[in-house]
Amino acid sequence: MNLNDHKIIYVTRDIERALGMAPNKDYTVISNKTTYSEKIKKQYPDFVHLISGENLLGTTELLSHIETAQLVIPDSHILVFKNTLRVETEISTKHWNVLNPKSQLSERVENKLSQIRWLGELVKYLPSHTAKLAKQIMWKNEPFIVQWAHGHTGDGTMLIRTCDELSTLQEKFPERMARLSTFINGLSFTVNAIVAKDKIIMGNVSYQITGLQPFTDNEFSTVGNDWGLAKKILNPKDLENIQTIVRDVGIKLQKDGWKGLFGVDFVMDEKSRRIYLIEINARQPASTTFESLLELREREKGVKGITTFEAHLRALLELPIDQNVIEINDGAQIIQRVTKNIQGVFNKEILTLENKGYDVVVYENSTPNSDLIRIQSTLSIMNEHNIPNSKGLEITETIKNCKLNLEV
Repeated sequence: MNLNDHKIIYVTRDIERALGMAPNKDYTVISNKTTYSEKIKKQYPDFVHLISGENLLGTTELLSHIETAQLVIPDSHILVFKNTLRVETEISTKHWNVLNPKSQLSERVENKLSQIRWLGELVKYLPSHTAKLAKQIMWKNEPFIVQWAHGHTGDGTMLIRTCDELSTLQEKFPERMARLSTFINGLSFTVNAIVAKDKIIMGNVSYQITGLQPFTDNEFSTVGNDWGLAKKILNPKDLENIQTIVRDVGIKLQKDGWKGLFGVDFVMDEKSRRIYLIEINARQPASTTFESLLELREREKGVKGITTFEAHLRALLELPIDQNVIEINDGAQIIQRVTKNIQGVFNKEILTLENKGYDVVVYENSTPNSDLIRIQSTLSIMNEHNIPNSKGLEITETIKNCKLNLEV
């Protein structure tokens, strides 16, 4: 992709986040030195720079490292996976140019409490909701969702099923504010979209694999995406409803000065098929990289268009976008997170999965529920909601049978 001679330096803790397009003379990557990132550096030796250390460095620490300062050239643009106040401050003190939108706007949109006010009239897309201190919540004999202001991959979301569960929560966090929502029983979907200077561009909708064991211990954690299953499930009316919500959220972001990627999560009521907005990610969603790689595969077959990641870069640089995002009809990925029983990966198991035809991205994380391995397939891995197909079962059984550092 032509960046019109703009130079972008993507600084990221996990190199996989930056691989939505191949590193090149105009697009270089700075990341931690890991077994996986060294593999990537061998492919792009001149455009990938790895920093060694006893522990993995976060984005702010990578930005403050002397090696990064030596690599940043005049007029280059710094890009990160998610902008925060710490990241923004570090870049500002060095007088570098950050491409990401302001962290303050990201916080306002993602915070489950401030988001309600930010949405304004668009709260009509949310399930019925209110905000209260935990100690003030009353049990009304029906399950409901509690969300703290901040969460990650479902960690801040809880389904309260009984009065006893509510009491336990209140005893632990009596003074914490929470958003309470009606529980919608149904399927989850997600879409990556881009705010450009003059338009809102929607990527490909995927079915969101959530809470599936053994991939996570948390019933609300996202563990993967299946673009093929979304194609099977969603009808034209469903897609129209999703497009309407994405457009309206995108326009609101655009008015507030947002540029580039954002993600929107939905739940579809299994009885009424009504589509509800449940999450806005004001940042580059983690699924962007693989979605873009699937789009590149379609381009290699002759399909015209732009990838989601390319659209993200062009929007950030305020370059014109005159193509649609390439449509994909198949493909899936699933993430094994760090769980009570699975806390590491052996080379033998990685090789087993690769020999079965999957691409495997390995992370060096130890925090509970963080990414451990990302397993990617050009074909769907889910048969229907919460039910893997033969490929999904193949992945699951490989993980179970290989006992990836299984604690006993």
